[in-house]
Amino acid sequence: MANVLTPDICVIGAGSGGLSVAAAAAAFGVEVVLIEKGLMGGDCLNYGCVPSKALIAAGKAAQATVKGEKFGIHAGRPPAVEFAEANDHVRSVIAAIEPHDSQERFEGLGVTVLREEARFTAPDTVVSGETEIKARRFVVATGSSALVPPIPGLKDVPYLTNETLFELREKPDHLVIIGGGPIGLEMAQAHRRLGAKVTVFEAAKALGKDDAELAGIVLDQLKRDGVEILEETAVEGVSKTTAGVTVNGRTKSGEDVEVSASHLLVAAGRQPNVDGLGLEQAGIDFDRRGVKVDKGLRTSNRRAYAIGDVAGGLQFTHVAGYQAGLVIRSILFRLPIAMNDDVVPWVTYTSPELGHVGLSEADARKKHGDKVKVLTADYDRNDRALAEGETIGKLKLIAGPGGRLLGADIVGSQAGEIVNLLSLAVSKKMAMKDLAGFISPYPTLGELVRRAAISYYADAPKNVWVRRAIGLLRKFG
Repeated sequence: MANVLTPDICVIGAGSGGLSVAAAAAAFGVEVVLIEKGLMGGDCLNYGCVPSKALIAAGKAAQATVKGEKFGIHAGRPPAVEFAEANDHVRSVIAAIEPHDSQERFEGLGVTVLREEARFTAPDTVVSGETEIKARRFVVATGSSALVPPIPGLKDVPYLTNETLFELREKPDHLVIIGGGPIGLEMAQAHRRLGAKVTVFEAAKALGKDDAELAGIVLDQLKRDGVEILEETAVEGVSKTTAGVTVNGRTKSGEDVEVSASHLLVAAGRQPNVDGLGLEQAGIDFDRRGVKVDKGLRTSNRRAYAIGDVAGGLQFTHVAGYQAGLVIRSILFRLPIAMNDDVVPWVTYTSPELGHVGLSEADARKKHGDKVKVLTADYDRNDRALAEGETIGKLKLIAGPGGRLLGADIVGSQAGEIVNLLSLAVSKKMAMKDLAGFISPYPTLGELVRRAAISYYADAPKNVWVRRAIGLLRKFG
């Protein structure tokens, strides 16, 4: 072996989690080796969060020309869409963020960056190209990739995944999407608003992990936009045609469905990137869901941690960043750490947006029974929403014993921004008195939180002690 390195930390994978670990460790003067065989920035920058949100923004811009009519702004219907220019916008956003995740920046921070495959050869050794790395600690952060289900005929037809979708320079005439989760529906709405016909196949319920009532509001809007959503319809086969592909499915009731389209996008979930890592040689246990870790994100090899998508669990960029912070605390400061899924928020970036944090209503009731109160506020009762014509939406706060906020769900304009406040409230164990007592600038959508929290006290006048206090105020006040 030509070169042997002995850093404090060896990070495998330069996506969100791996980059966060490397940058934080380097900031404390710790010697770090970072290994990445693909593109710096990983899935999020190159194939996921960044390009998808840029394309969603293009779709929103197209939709804005139509929505403007209710404000007295009349433009072409449908708007003229240059799909290649929308793709240019996607590429420009990636290019703007790229330097922050680049090899040059991290080498400038003092990190040794190797652009080769990484493979464990022993519990304390990784080989990358001609370099052998013997580190005190390892962090596996190799992420995930699109899961391609074993659908008959799929391997014989051209299909897209998130890794190839954003290379399209011409608008699909008809895009069929397999998968009605967040990725599938975000891309369905964006492409529909940019002029493509879109059909979504979902074997179960679309957005099935979210609050059913609020998810239904999103699905209704997508249908109004013209997206065809075939729920409880399993894809049984695909075949190639001269014009593209034909997808054959069957509904829950046994009816056959056939849809022909120009393009096919597979968005049926993710699988962890564990192949070729030599995890067996490292003594690291894993299965099809990913590397097995404990609450402290340690693997069965006590030298090694795993974070982000490769560790299974919630697969979000911000989760990888959160876990990176925990791992740094453990490795550098030897502090006890524990991953807490209950404080992790998520957002589906459709229009309207759909956000969640904390316990769902069902989980809260399992834990606390009839001590749970569900408090709501509707967008159509909010002055800012009325002014902006964004009245489709609803907020739910899940209050537990003592009025503590256990969780929240929200659908509507800027739901993702409002979830920021709710995420803080859940993580800090705030109660309804805290959310009812803060001052919200008027008019803002954030007032929805205060309105819902105040409703927790709607029954207060029925309390005998409150009635007595009101009586005294009336008598002596």
